[in-house]
Amino acid sequence: MNLTLTQYFLIFIIYSCLGWILEVTCKSIEYKRFINRGFLIGPYCPIYGWGVVLITILLYKYAYDPLVLFVMTIITCMILEYVTSFIMEKLFKARWWDYSKRKFNLNGRVCLGTTIPFGIFGVFIIYFSNPFIVEQLNKVDPTVLDIIAIIILIIYIIDNIISGIVIFGFRKTAVQVNKEGRQDNTEEITRKVREILSSKAWTYKRLVNAYPKLVTIKYRIKEIKNEVKENAQEIKNNINEKAQDMKHTLNGKRKEAKLKIHLGKENIKRKFKVNKKD
Repeated sequence: MNLTLTQYFLIFIIYSCLGWILEVTCKSIEYKRFINRGFLIGPYCPIYGWGVVLITILLYKYAYDPLVLFVMTIITCMILEYVTSFIMEKLFKARWWDYSKRKFNLNGRVCLGTTIPFGIFGVFIIYFSNPFIVEQLNKVDPTVLDIIAIIILIIYIIDNIISGIVIFGFRKTAVQVNKEGRQDNTEEITRKVREILSSKAWTYKRLVNAYPKLVTIKYRIKEIKNEVKENAQEIKNNINEKAQDMKHTLNGKRKEAKLKIHLGKENIKRKFKVNKKD
């Protein structure tokens, strides 16, 4: 689609808002209370906006085949979600969402169960919603559209700055609690971080409430390392057992070979004595 930069930005904002509505609806139903989802204060989840922009730019060429478009959308959304999860975890020392308990997940960052609906949405976006939204944007005077986009962009940038301060405040708290080293496990350190943030300004409380399953990762990594050590020890024990079994087998075969050689020598000696008598 031949769109202007302004139209791409407004599409990004529109779908970010729609993504926020979807997230809020799903989580409010799950937890039976209103949850203002997202890292930002405003009513938008940028990952949805970026997803649609990527789909629009990269996948429009596959519009000739709905099945190909469906599969390519799944792949695109999986990559975007995985990269976003990885970067957020490294930056802010927390796992913001985790699919580890779901089937067909990849490192808990993405899972097939959540990406299949995105594939369906991708088909809907290319064939229906994008043409409709673009048609409505084209009806607005370009100058007016630019002014609207600039106003929204300013609000969006301010929101990102404030929310960035809040999220880095979360990171600082998580690192500080980790350094104290008084907590023994992931659940305890996460509870401590939540407790500290809940006593701060409402922006911190909103972030904590937005992600009920938020987990700090330092002790999580420690637990994973312990699991790896245990698995390594188990593998080592198995190797030692197999080595011992092999050693016993080789010893048995060696004794058997010696016995056969000895019996062979005795037979030769007996035959030699018999021949000598003859």
